[in-house]
Amino acid sequence: MIGMMCNKETNFKETPAGKIPKDWEVKAIDDLFVVETGTTPSTKQKAYWEGGTINWITPTDLSKLNGKLRIRSGERKITTRALKETNLTLLPKGSLILSTRAPVGYVAVLEEAATFNQGCKGLIPKNSEKVLAEFYCYYLLGKKQMLQNLSGGSTFKELSRVRLEKFNIPYLSLSEQRGIVGVLGVVDSAILKVDEVVWKTERLKKGLMQELLTKGIGHKEYKDTQIGKTPKTWQTVRLEDISEDFIGGGTPSTSNPEYWNGDIAWMTSAHINGRLITIGQRYISKKGLENSATNLVPKNNLLVATRVGIGKAAINKIDIAISQDLTGVIIDKSKAMPEFLYWVLVNSGSRLKSLAQGSTIKGILREELGRLYIPLPSLVEQQQINEILSTVDKKLELEKNEKTRLERVKRGLMDLLLTGKVRVRVD
Repeated sequence: MIGMMCNKETNFKETPAGKIPKDWEVKAIDDLFVVETGTTPSTKQKAYWEGGTINWITPTDLSKLNGKLRIRSGERKITTRALKETNLTLLPKGSLILSTRAPVGYVAVLEEAATFNQGCKGLIPKNSEKVLAEFYCYYLLGKKQMLQNLSGGSTFKELSRVRLEKFNIPYLSLSEQRGIVGVLGVVDSAILKVDEVVWKTERLKKGLMQELLTKGIGHKEYKDTQIGKTPKTWQTVRLEDISEDFIGGGTPSTSNPEYWNGDIAWMTSAHINGRLITIGQRYISKKGLENSATNLVPKNNLLVATRVGIGKAAINKIDIAISQDLTGVIIDKSKAMPEFLYWVLVNSGSRLKSLAQGSTIKGILREELGRLYIPLPSLVEQQQINEILSTVDKKLELEKNEKTRLERVKRGLMDLLLTGKVRVRVD
């Protein structure tokens, strides 16, 4: 980044690639790249797959990159025989690979030579002294929606080789390409570091949940129960034993405007994306509450997804009405803390799913939910367990928020740098 300066550009021209600086040019992709197509070697031919050493990439592999700019290999490899007998092209390291079918628009730079299936196109730079693959990777990632719009087909969308080859892209000096990649690369590195912290924190949280909700804190003696071994001093109870009520929900008629845009918070299971519910997904009126199957769940209780999204749970920090996808569990707080029970239910996701009944839309009956066995330590230990898990959860939330912020910064920089609104000059 030494010797790099950023300046706001004021001199633009209109081009087929949009508004760009006057000293940039416009080229078609096939002016700068050789575009190659791929295929899938016959899966019936074991000699094409067994012992394969050649990277073979699919759109699925590209979609799993989670923001990474480069790809080393896919999930599968093919043999040299498959490469020769199916006329596949082996893309050299530093080529671009673009998904052009189901889904369209994922792009990466190859870290190693690779070939690919019919859902991708390979872009080999014609002159590496004029074209930096990483720059055009960023550029095409920013044009994902436009590439999807160019795709045809009824069953699934596909971007044809001809349309891709004639897609207009800006052409600028190699030094400026490098400068732009340098700036965006710094942000990408920061995102990857945060992503690693998120991954480690999620693993820590999962491990702590398993440990604390089965072994507790400081116990040495254990007993066999309906839910496995638990500390000897813990009880094993049904959810109904520590609950005062189970509340069902519903949705006010969306065709009646008088039922909506009131001051009563209302939500579906889709609104559960974390531990706490502090705002409504939508808001209904008193008439909507009175003229539908929805019910109000008093604050500081549990919301459990019992139809759509089974296994999700949250603590409602506000009074809130619920849809038919949810059940409100009113907790007897002299016996259990909603915060502790939240962790228990989240950790019991597979058991909750096993309770679901029905063919078209599966759901858990309130009676079945009530009969769910759960571990119950003393209120003091419940508080201790909750404090540990909540601390880790808050750290995880902060890291996820930081990743979101950095991704927003990156999108803003891409808009400025890849269009030339801000110029990067390297001395």
